[in-house]
Amino acid sequence: MGLTPLAHDQLATIVTTLRMDARPTPKPIPESHLRLAHWPAPPPSAYLTLFCRVGAPWLWFSRLTLDDDALVAIIHDERVEIHAVVDPAGTEIGMVELDFREPGSCEIAYFGLVPELAGHGHGRWLMAETLMRAWRAGVERVGVNTCTLDSPHALGFYRAQGFQPVRRTVETFADPRAAGVLPDDAAPQIPYLATRRR
Repeated sequence: MGLTPLAHDQLATIVTTLRMDARPTPKPIPESHLRLAHWPAPPPSAYLTLFCRVGAPWLWFSRLTLDDDALVAIIHDERVEIHAVVDPAGTEIGMVELDFREPGSCEIAYFGLVPELAGHGHGRWLMAETLMRAWRAGVERVGVNTCTLDSPHALGFYRAQGFQPVRRTVETFADPRAAGVLPDDAAPQIPYLATRRR
């Protein structure tokens, strides 16, 4: 057993891959005043704004490093579905991205709500809505990944919804704050060790 040092501008996380290999028994969808709305071909700037609102507290950054053409190639692909969580005032406060590009599979690529909604039971509603859209004709498995940079409740939540862990990997990458992709004060619960940018 040993420790592997990382440079101050690097991060490491343990990624757990979870899978559901059978459609779950239908249950009543929990009540919510929120709505999940299909968002076909979102404009890149609007998509990235919501992506940051939901994901910056957990250092979501991969879509922020793509140029517009590369981003559009994903989010406008007819096999990728974007859904926005909308509150009664019409404000987008969460997102779900379903990737059907692998035959027989649906990958929940992104799933989340803005941080201020955490702990209010909306996650169970959102997952019920998500699974209703993910399990469709031809889909044999639904997958999702979480990592140790996500909410500490994420892994337990996914397991409680019926997902089973199938793989664990270690991922290292440049800290997106050090690279200027996210602001220095993003995700304060994850220590920022690199030199502050001026």
